[in-house]
Amino acid sequence: MSAPRIAVVDYGMGNRRSVHKALERVGARVETTRAPGALRAADGLVLPGVGAFPEAMRRLRELGLVELLGERIAEGAPLLGICLGMQLLFERSEEHGDCAGLGLIRGEVRRLSAGGLRIPHIGWSEVRVERESPLFEGLPVGGCPFYHVHSFAAHPGDADAVIASACYGERFATAVGSGFIFGVQFHPEKSSLHGLRLLGNFAALCVAPVRAR
Repeated sequence: MSAPRIAVVDYGMGNRRSVHKALERVGARVETTRAPGALRAADGLVLPGVGAFPEAMRRLRELGLVELLGERIAEGAPLLGICLGMQLLFERSEEHGDCAGLGLIRGEVRRLSAGGLRIPHIGWSEVRVERESPLFEGLPVGGCPFYHVHSFAAHPGDADAVIASACYGERFATAVGSGFIFGVQFHPEKSSLHGLRLLGNFAALCVAPVRAR
């Protein structure tokens, strides 16, 4: 089985270099790019993100990437959103007012209700798998730690979209999925062996024969 080609979407926000290197470590052929041809040729896409939701959406629109991502999803290309990249998958966010997102998964993003705990939530939190998903294959279902940095949390409109949850003041969706669209609130590229296993699982999903089964 040949190594999948994965494009890390470069829209100027996010931990792109670390994600790129982590994907290479799990055997993927990786390109960090905003070039439409390269994004269309990739077997799978990773949408990273660090920063504010409205600014990220503004950049994606200006670069013509909103439409391109929609095209690739319609073609069945797997997509993984990381941190802010996961939040962008939803219909809207209340960050800095009301801002429309990509609308690939039903639901909205709201400020984390931390119950008096410090915001942003920074550090390792135990992630509990809520339903089976190829993204978490081989990972402990009872809980394993992943590294989080965030002030907002996604609230999916469909309970079935929640793959895994974590708790920081409130229990929140930290991994979501719909078809071949996935998102994780944590940073797998900063989460040691568990994070690499998850990225390896995503890379495996980007191989065309796997998607065809």
